[in-house]
Amino acid sequence: MRSTLAAFLLFLCGAAHAQLTIEITGGGANQIPIAVLPFVGESALPESITAIVEQDLSRSGRFRSLFVGGVSPLPTEMSQVNFADWRSRLADAMVIGETLRLPGNRFEVRFRLLDVVKQSQIVGIAFTLTAAQTRLTAHKMADFIYEKLTGERGVFSTRIAYVVKQGSRFELRVADADGHGAQAILISPEPIVSPVWSPDGTRMAYVSFQNKKPILFVQSLTARQQPAPVANYKGSNSAPAWSPDGRHLAAVLTKDGSSQIYLMNADGSGLRRISFSGVIDTEPFFTPNGQSIYFTSDRGGSPQIYRMPSGGGEAMRVTFEGDYNVSPRVSPDGRYLAYISRISGRFHLMIMDLETRQVQALTEGPSDESPSFAPNGRMILYATDVGSRGMLAAVSSDGRVQQRLSIQAADVREPSWGPFLSN
Repeated sequence: MRSTLAAFLLFLCGAAHAQLTIEITGGGANQIPIAVLPFVGESALPESITAIVEQDLSRSGRFRSLFVGGVSPLPTEMSQVNFADWRSRLADAMVIGETLRLPGNRFEVRFRLLDVVKQSQIVGIAFTLTAAQTRLTAHKMADFIYEKLTGERGVFSTRIAYVVKQGSRFELRVADADGHGAQAILISPEPIVSPVWSPDGTRMAYVSFQNKKPILFVQSLTARQQPAPVANYKGSNSAPAWSPDGRHLAAVLTKDGSSQIYLMNADGSGLRRISFSGVIDTEPFFTPNGQSIYFTSDRGGSPQIYRMPSGGGEAMRVTFEGDYNVSPRVSPDGRYLAYISRISGRFHLMIMDLETRQVQALTEGPSDESPSFAPNGRMILYATDVGSRGMLAAVSSDGRVQQRLSIQAADVREPSWGPFLSN
């Protein structure tokens, strides 16, 4: 038996051969018409910042990109903009910018977000970057624009994790939120499941079957070191969940018989059991304030979602519609609960308003699983099957925006949306 992952571990081993491709299958309502003009001088960069910003905004479903052809010369200052012309094109907002080459193979990219109706500047920002930072800088610009125009924080500069299966090979990958820049952080001939980001985005907890049994690991994403097994008890070690402060993990172990929920320090020490049903308790998930844990249990005769104090205690049932509700995930603001429900043999992604208890089906199935909220709560990433092949999909929390994310000739599963960047 193999005792380590050394033969299979690759520390950010470079871009994966196949990137996620995103197909927008449904758009949002009340989209903001915006014109993103080509940035002057951006040909000096390896990629078009203009195109990346425009794609980010369009993919969100909150914006409608306008045709910007025929503008000459391209403006870089507000005084150079013909606002009447852009108002006649029905633009509410527009973006202009330029790229300047600096000494030492560095660049400065300046952009201005303009209110066309009021003929005023909303924000103007300059970034200093290397060529390798082009995509990240463009994503950050899109985040600024999104926040200024919607009042919500953008997630274009965040990352996602997912598992790819090709033949007998499993890869745990990390990519930009738009699917670009995919890197394998783990490659193994054995299944990898349940990746979850730490709250600060520097670690990944996941379950590997490397020794023909599920073992819980924590992998640093910033240091070149071997992943640490934090739960390798007799039986199954599965379903990790981080506490909001990143100091603890909840997990499901069978060391004492049935699947029960345990709490441990992030390094695996200080293990203690917090559920005592004697049946199956699984899939723990902390609330944003860390005071409660939602989980799945069949203690009532069928799988349903319950809530209990994070230190253990009395559990209260949360779902009552249907006989199969699993995989609870609480939105970052604590207002909504996403979960998977079986309805007439099909598995749908549902969302519940935790204050009103109103429930809405966000997808039509037939085999949706593993929901994960974006850090601003606007979108939910999940896994599904299309044509007998696993792929990822995303849907807005109101159900209006839908996307599919796929890799040709591969199964994609186990999505996890990372936190906001710390800088």
